[in-house]
Amino acid sequence: MRAIDWLEHLVSHPTISSAGNLDLVHGLVDALSAAGAVVETFPDETGNKAALLARFGPDMPGGLMLSAHLDVVPVEGQDWTVPPFELTWRGERLHGRGTTDMKGFVACVMDLIETPEIVQDLAKPLWIALSYDEEVGCVGVRPMLAAIAERGIHPDLVLVGEPTSMNIGLGHKGKTAYRARSRGIARHSAEAPLAVNALHALGDLMAGLRRMQEDLARDGVREDGYSVPYSSVHVGVLSGGTAVNVVPSEATMLFETRFPASEDAAALDARIRTMAQELDDALPDGCRLTVKELLSYPGLTTDAAAPAVQRMTGCLPETARPCWLSFGTEGGLFAERLDVPVVVCGPGDMAQGHQPDEFIEAEQLAECRRFLERAAAAFCKERPASTTG
Repeated sequence: MRAIDWLEHLVSHPTISSAGNLDLVHGLVDALSAAGAVVETFPDETGNKAALLARFGPDMPGGLMLSAHLDVVPVEGQDWTVPPFELTWRGERLHGRGTTDMKGFVACVMDLIETPEIVQDLAKPLWIALSYDEEVGCVGVRPMLAAIAERGIHPDLVLVGEPTSMNIGLGHKGKTAYRARSRGIARHSAEAPLAVNALHALGDLMAGLRRMQEDLARDGVREDGYSVPYSSVHVGVLSGGTAVNVVPSEATMLFETRFPASEDAAALDARIRTMAQELDDALPDGCRLTVKELLSYPGLTTDAAAPAVQRMTGCLPETARPCWLSFGTEGGLFAERLDVPVVVCGPGDMAQGHQPDEFIEAEQLAECRRFLERAAAAFCKERPASTTG
């Protein structure tokens, strides 16, 4: 199938993170196997989802790994004017959930591997790594990545195909998300000073986080290229209470940190936990304030001068430019676990990702397909240097 046909097929599978993906994965396994790949799947604990790893060419170090996720975000609550799980043409735009994030890239990969002259007679391996549950904290890639590391699979470069408008992403921030909960003592609001307001306890934590943000903006680690070049602390949800005349006994707050790869993420976490512990210690008996980590992934920073990155840059369109991404990817996990160069480059613009009537330009698909062919040739067709005299 052509890339556009593959995109139509991929979009028709509603692989929302809360649902399964096995129907899609089984079809991809069949197509990859028919094209000559060695394929392995990595099911989750429920047996309803799986990641897959495919190899074309010899089982040896080097080559290229193409990485993507198959899950998409929900459409509920969004005002779509086209069916979200059907591919719809409007001019030169292809609409549907996941077209940009990131089934457009997967469609180009599947078109690539079905071209015999590209995947046959490879001198080095071409790896395809497709994950699940990226959208909920880069969950599904981790068991597969552990197996990749344990087996000593060491590509020359990992290409994560998240949407960059075909620019080359050299970095993104890491993230840790938290849930804080407080338990106080309820009472009629007429006697509020005699109660313990659970919202007030979280308000104190929020005030501490705001002071932490001020410190990071003034004195924190900086990496150029980002719209916010330092670490950030953000409170997204604060909830609690049932009525204005009742002192709330339970409250919840969701917040996050985002940090450059060079930041000491463990130190940020320790500062938050120390702050929370001090507030908890100050509460009366029977009251609590707790903080729990919900998800975390590392940042990414890649040296543009690394030989493999230079080789990949030579495969890009002439208009491509280096960029640093405002959103997270699985790239930081690959770099951390495999210790190989990782770049992010794919079709589409994340400004359309997660939005109603999500779309990708047809020319972006065509440009990505041409780029992948050049990259596969550059990394996988080149013969290893002879070791004989």
